[in-house]
Amino acid sequence: MKVILTTPYYPPHIGGVEVHVRNLALKLKLKGYEVEVVTSAGFDDSVKVRTVPSIPIPYSPIPLRFPKVCGDVYHSHIPSPFFAREIAKRKLKPHIVTYHNDVVIPERVDGRRIPAKIGRIIERINEEVTIPILESAEVIIATTESYAKTSPILSKFDVKIVPNAIDVSKYEFCDEKDDYIVYVGRLVEYKGLPILLEAMKIVQRELPIKLLVVGDGEDRQRFEKLAEKLGIDVEFKGILSEKDKIDVIKRARILVLPSQSRLEAFGIVLLEAMACGTPVIGSNTAGVRDVAREGGLIFYDVEDLADKILKIATNDRLARSLGRKGRRSVEEKYNWNAVIGKIEKIYMNV
Repeated sequence: MKVILTTPYYPPHIGGVEVHVRNLALKLKLKGYEVEVVTSAGFDDSVKVRTVPSIPIPYSPIPLRFPKVCGDVYHSHIPSPFFAREIAKRKLKPHIVTYHNDVVIPERVDGRRIPAKIGRIIERINEEVTIPILESAEVIIATTESYAKTSPILSKFDVKIVPNAIDVSKYEFCDEKDDYIVYVGRLVEYKGLPILLEAMKIVQRELPIKLLVVGDGEDRQRFEKLAEKLGIDVEFKGILSEKDKIDVIKRARILVLPSQSRLEAFGIVLLEAMACGTPVIGSNTAGVRDVAREGGLIFYDVEDLADKILKIATNDRLARSLGRKGRRSVEEKYNWNAVIGKIEKIYMNV
């Protein structure tokens, strides 16, 4: 069976959808499928990747020329609907669409403020493009039930729930933790890092525990200035190798995912921490809360986040209990063996 995967971006471009699609491509190939990926940017020695010239709109590239593709299954990944639209326009079937998250324009993109009116126009255009794609698809996949039910677009459709996944074997369980909290992700507005920085100011009044920030992005300088203004103990580590990133997560007292935007619909980094036995704290946002509750706590605002950090950081028994619970959950529900089986079943039944 040949599977055509479409995605706006592919690694080494950084992002959760990119990682998910690459792992899906590799797992399918390992199981004997022929796999071809069509994208605007990326490369891979392990699977066939075809990059097409595109208009480089941030987060939503528009292909200028789309190649002639022929497969047994077409599996598109959105947001950024324009690659999926090419499959729908050509009536290539069966077409499966994984809807990773809603398009919500943040206040800033590439460090520039976006007027609210412009943001609403972009969101409306996205909806007008996306809905016909979903209407014509044989199967729509969402990664959590709560996100599907609360999405203004997804809630109109019947969906199948297939979560994101990780290779659990890559992550060593670790019960002994060092005295730091960690954030891992892009340094962009919607990821919510200022919420965590504000919370750490409260935490460090009571507990001398450091914050490590792993990742990079267009808002890094602004976040560094905010941290300096708040006078908190924080180290911006930049982008680390995969090995070093996992090591930092493994030894952290807690990993925090502070994003409160619907652009954050799952949080693969939560799975990575849970696999290491590191307790997690995520926002009370649809999708994120489903995952975070499997190996940690959820928070509602800055003060509540500070309270939850202190609750776990000062209670070794609770921290270890959450760490073990998270590892069990990843092994049972969020490992690629379980998830690829669900995807194969969909492929076989369309």
